[in-house]
Amino acid sequence: MLNSMRKNVSYLFMAMVTLVAIACQDKNDQKGPPAVTAKVIADVNIIDIRSGSISKKHVVIDSGKIQQILPASKDEAEVIEEAELINGEGKYLVPGLAEMHAHLPAVIWNDPQMEETLFLYLSNGVTTVRGMLGHHLHLELKEKVTKGEMLSPRIYTSSPSLNGNTVTSPEQAIEKVTAYQKDGFDFLKLHPGLRLHVFDQIVQTAKKVNIPFAGHVSTLVGIRHALQSGYATIDHVDGFLEGLVPASAQVNPNENGFFGYDFTEKVDTTLIPELVQLSKENQVWVVPTQSLFTRWFSPTPAAALAKEPEMVYMAPEVIENWINSKKNLTETADYSAERWGKFMEIRKKLIRSLHENGYGLLLGSDAPQVFNVPGFSIQHEMQAMVNTGLSPLEVLQMGTLHPAQYFKEEGNFGEIKEGASADLILLDKNPLEDIAHMQHPHGVMVRGTWISREQIDQKLKAIDDKYDKLKK
Repeated sequence: MLNSMRKNVSYLFMAMVTLVAIACQDKNDQKGPPAVTAKVIADVNIIDIRSGSISKKHVVIDSGKIQQILPASKDEAEVIEEAELINGEGKYLVPGLAEMHAHLPAVIWNDPQMEETLFLYLSNGVTTVRGMLGHHLHLELKEKVTKGEMLSPRIYTSSPSLNGNTVTSPEQAIEKVTAYQKDGFDFLKLHPGLRLHVFDQIVQTAKKVNIPFAGHVSTLVGIRHALQSGYATIDHVDGFLEGLVPASAQVNPNENGFFGYDFTEKVDTTLIPELVQLSKENQVWVVPTQSLFTRWFSPTPAAALAKEPEMVYMAPEVIENWINSKKNLTETADYSAERWGKFMEIRKKLIRSLHENGYGLLLGSDAPQVFNVPGFSIQHEMQAMVNTGLSPLEVLQMGTLHPAQYFKEEGNFGEIKEGASADLILLDKNPLEDIAHMQHPHGVMVRGTWISREQIDQKLKAIDDKYDKLKK
């Protein structure tokens, strides 16, 4: 049975609905009343993403935005028939998450693979995606999403990769950076292999044409120079571990292994504060993608990860490639569970320090990547962040409030407030008590469109069935 609401709440909302209906009727010159698109999430526990406080409210949504947040009442009252009511009794409401290190397939916007990928993100409450390996096809996708022509998280997209193979001279750097900015990409994606003088030209041109740059730190650039150059984000905590190796060790920077793993024993953790301070001074956000290291690079056998429930949503050949990739990376003479454990403790210490004293952390899981299924991997990432010592609230802020601040969209999304985009996750249990309660949401709303648990399960089953047939 739907929750009842106070009469004054009903009158306020019905008045608002009437005004919306009149405006729509005038605009469309219709004779009959237009269909009402409004929704009310009633009697729900709203989590204030800034403070962690919880209050029971009614949330009124229309035209893709949160129109009103009204006090809840225990009194019997009239049910608002003009709006779709969503029962929030005993449930918790948090802002939609931003996946700040995502990958989108290089296919046209209406390709089934794109539809599946975007839905996998939505199914786990990801309502904003920052694509980290851009393609010109993604520009049309972003336009379609911005216009509301397709169901998708909002899209921010990088340029195609700038790396040691694609940019080999300062002249190429000027040409590509200028072109990508004119094309409309949101930022530049940097990959490894850039020579120092080419990197410096990329930075100079990017600042001149006003386009941010983000991603990896090339070994010939180094973390200190990278931070001082003003990255928008450094992802994977790339370059930081190498930066903890004292100059006296006289290592070859190109022999660092997987994100500095081969330098594990040479690290001096007393150098952490210096690097963290540089990140703060130069306003560089960090996207840890810790799940990349707790899954792909972990001692957990590939066969065990391949049997996890969410793997049914990926094509069989993808799973096979992931198994081989993990084996090639971890089944070597240089790899051991003990050394991995030391490596991970250094990363955890870096992440905690970057959170406490750096410029800020953003939530990202690098999906789809080896055993990181889109949407589902953000759950693994949140747990990995809690395991580094952050509280569930701090982790949720990494995926909501911080991305809004990063994109300079604070107040437009990333928190539950009047006037903000209706990007919401309805949960059965309080995620501040256990971040695992973010899994299996009761429903997800993306810019006012409600996706119920039943709809999520139906779509996931269709994807499962599709790939199950390929196995036979």
